[in-house]
Amino acid sequence: MENKKMTFTLFIIYLLALIWIVLFKLQFSIDHIDRVRIINLIPLNGNASSEVYNNIRIFVPFGIFICMLKSKWSFMTKLFSIISLTLAFEIIQYVLAIGRSDITDVFANTLGGIIGIGIYGLLFKILKQRTNKLINLFALVLTFCTLFFIIFIFKRHGITLPKKA
Repeated sequence: MENKKMTFTLFIIYLLALIWIVLFKLQFSIDHIDRVRIINLIPLNGNASSEVYNNIRIFVPFGIFICMLKSKWSFMTKLFSIISLTLAFEIIQYVLAIGRSDITDVFANTLGGIIGIGIYGLLFKILKQRTNKLINLFALVLTFCTLFFIIFIFKRHGITLPKKA
């Protein structure tokens, strides 16, 4: 697979996982999602440090993928795309009443994306033109490991996909 196509495919898989994590809270059924409509506009108000850390961590790949797919974009354009996605997630959570909309999440997610941009920049200084190829290889291995883990969870909890009639 061509490098750019592989990057795009891995990015789509990452976005789907991000949607499952952020909006659906890793639930297999929409019935298990906390149905609340709360907005917290006070940073770090009641947020556990582990939640903030996890939000930072799950957005690092977004910053890396943006650099790989949109290398010509300025830092500010990349930053705007990170902030836009995280705001979209918070707005969707509020509108659909599927979680707590929190300004701390916006800050943490944005910081994660910025860290991803920094990691990509550092790797590019070291690896030069091999950067995208090596990141794709790493992301591909991580994606397969994650898919196998999800399959394991499905089997462990007896979750099956609906069969065609």
